[in-house]
Amino acid sequence: MILCISHSKDYYTIDSVIKRLKELGEDVYRLNSDNFSEKLSFSYQNIAGEPLLEIIDGDIRFTADDIKAVWYRKIWPIEIPENLDKAYRSIYVQEYSAMRNMFFESLKNKVWINPIETDHSIGENKFEQLRIAKQSGLAIPETIFTNNGATVEHFFYDVCKKELIAKLNGSLSRSMSGSASFFPTTLVEEDQIEELKATLAYCPMIFQRKIEKEYELRVIYIDGIFYAGKINATLSETGKTDWRATKEGNVGWAIYELPEKITHSITKMMNTMGLVFGAIDVIKQKDGQYVFLEVNPQGEWGMLQRDLGYPIGETIANKLVERKNRKNNI
Repeated sequence: MILCISHSKDYYTIDSVIKRLKELGEDVYRLNSDNFSEKLSFSYQNIAGEPLLEIIDGDIRFTADDIKAVWYRKIWPIEIPENLDKAYRSIYVQEYSAMRNMFFESLKNKVWINPIETDHSIGENKFEQLRIAKQSGLAIPETIFTNNGATVEHFFYDVCKKELIAKLNGSLSRSMSGSASFFPTTLVEEDQIEELKATLAYCPMIFQRKIEKEYELRVIYIDGIFYAGKINATLSETGKTDWRATKEGNVGWAIYELPEKITHSITKMMNTMGLVFGAIDVIKQKDGQYVFLEVNPQGEWGMLQRDLGYPIGETIANKLVERKNRKNNI
């Protein structure tokens, strides 16, 4: 069995991967991570030193041993029953989260895209991403992560020459439909510096030199295979800083082929990070240089498959099965 981990509101992308897995003859179970709750029946037994984790979902019954590979798409907070007394909600989430973590831990020796610990450690540390990207031969923007307003003021005037953007280290989820909570990359104006100095202690942020872009790219990397989309639209002022925040609705995408030198560096970076999959944001400068911004191990790619016809979901499925068969010498 192949396990696909996502959430109950996920669609299109996970559907395309599961469809291809079934075409390849695989038995697939979709685990909606927010429904790892009273909606499932499970038991984790350790009798006579032989641990056994079993899950029952209606007529479906399997153990951790039955799972041979995992596609880790996304994980969402566990949903709390509306009728549960508020006094019990924290313990409900605590214990179901513990059980869910035990379940994932029991699968750590299986084939994963991406391994969950690596996915989290890389996705939550943009400074480590920049370090490895630079080490791999990619250009990166000057960057600080701070809660010190005076540091930002110096960076704004002396390093960035009043050309500065701000963003969060963590990500508020942005779905393919654009309906989820979101904090876009934002241009910092000179008249905002004093306010930043007064409030930054309450929310540390990442600050980077604003890059004069010719255009932006969303690059999907899957185990050595690349699918790149170039933004091919005139965006709103907000969208010019962060294409995900554009007010035009659908961003126009164009098929794009990356230079071999850049694909080589990205491949080296992803191998060093231990990621099999990633959605990578890159800027092409007006001087021709490509600048790495960040990689999201759970980043969105459905719009590129939908608009450009890229077989991204199918490639994820193919690579997962290839890796599973290779590990099991099939």
